Amino acid sequence: MGITYLHGVRLSRRNFFKLLGPLLAALICFFTDLDAQNPKVTYMAAITVWMCTWWFSEAVSLAVTALVPVLMLPLFGISEVKGVAQQYTDSIIFLFIGGFMLAFAIEKWNLHKRIAFRILTVVGTKASTILFGVMLTSFLISNWISNTATTVMLFSAVYALIHETREHIEKYSGKFAAALLLGLAFSATIGGMATPVGTPPNMYFFKAFQEAFPEHNLNFVTWSAIGFPLSAVFLLCCYAVLNLYFIRGKVQLKMNADYFKTELNKLGPMSYEEKIVFGTSLIAIALWLTRADINFGTFQYKGWSHIFSYPSYFDDSLVALCAAMALFLIPSKNEKGKSLLEWEDAKKIRYDIILMFGSGFALAYGFEKSGLSHWLASSLQVFRSVSPVVLILCVCVVVTIISEFASNIASIQLVIPIMLALHKEMDVDPLLLMMPATFAASLGFMLPVATAANTIVFGTKEIQMRDMLRVGLVLDAIGILLITTFCYFYLA
Repeated sequence: MGITYLHGVRLSRRNFFKLLGPLLAALICFFTDLDAQNPKVTYMAAITVWMCTWWFSEAVSLAVTALVPVLMLPLFGISEVKGVAQQYTDSIIFLFIGGFMLAFAIEKWNLHKRIAFRILTVVGTKASTILFGVMLTSFLISNWISNTATTVMLFSAVYALIHETREHIEKYSGKFAAALLLGLAFSATIGGMATPVGTPPNMYFFKAFQEAFPEHNLNFVTWSAIGFPLSAVFLLCCYAVLNLYFIRGKVQLKMNADYFKTELNKLGPMSYEEKIVFGTSLIAIALWLTRADINFGTFQYKGWSHIFSYPSYFDDSLVALCAAMALFLIPSKNEKGKSLLEWEDAKKIRYDIILMFGSGFALAYGFEKSGLSHWLASSLQVFRSVSPVVLILCVCVVVTIISEFASNIASIQLVIPIMLALHKEMDVDPLLLMMPATFAASLGFMLPVATAANTIVFGTKEIQMRDMLRVGLVLDAIGILLITTFCYFYLA
């Protein structure tokens, strides 16, 4: 019953896994040699296994596990403390902070309820259709802006959906909450695959490919011709998995068909505060959508960042922080002497989740500094003599493994040079290697630190780690098979 005995000492399950993490790391360090020329590769693999053991078992708080890189990378000589610590203040973390301040304002003035009821009046009162409505909305928005911004943007409305439907579910309300939150995050990740601007790996691939092969006619249309149908099929598969695992035969909503319409009418007209917060949110969305350049092939759209002398200095984090700052400054009419957002409201930010978020970047940094990422990527060279379909499959598997622990942009930055080298040695179309690798860099559904979207929804404590692991493993496998199939038949 969760009790283990070690040399006569009574151990709980949690204490067992507390010891198991560092013990496995020690065994790897002493009895494994992944790279005889560079022992740091083995050390980094040991640290990763340690963190994974604690993540999977939840033997300690996720925030405590998040501190392991700060302690271990310097001790193993992989990086100085300063270099690791800087990863916990990556600019995307400020997108997280600014976005959630915006979400707190939406929640404070009950705008999230209005948005939730509006969505529910369209998708109906069945749990499965509500899930699909959330996923489709997230998917379509993520075609054009970052996965993280999409998740932040929709988070308040989805959380309100969970709150408003919970009292109408007799049992398994937690399963429904997990389905909606994972559906939001996963469909944002999948939606990013559809277009060249949907996610950073796609944009990095475009730049690297055009520099290496300027004669190739690769543009927005040619990418989307494979990216959109691939991501659309993947979205349907993801919906089927989430619906089957969490909802089908379990979750039943007991309410009248016109319930949500009635509740929406009860809210009455929008207040001054709701209008300002809604307007600020729309402006932020518009700025997110129009910041970056978009290459449509025959037409090149120039983002608003080019108004300034240094366009590269601007990213989605700046937009989120500007929106939050505006809400701190604009006065409220109903609460005299106060602004739409006060610092007391912002104190609700989950700083343990920020630490966990930062640990993902720290882990990716350790992969790069130690050489573990290069060791994983270079292992693909043993498949030089295999058939193209097997090679694509192997590329997807290796890149997916890397992207579970490293950021998606770090994954593709490490893998693209290897793909270029393999292309020259095997004399195959470079797209046959580089496009599958780019798609696979967006996979990462098993761990909270795999993507920023995962981290955001996992921070609600509505999702069990074991559920995320099981569903994520299935989706990683489906994603690998879909990418292999689409890319082989489209490009081979």
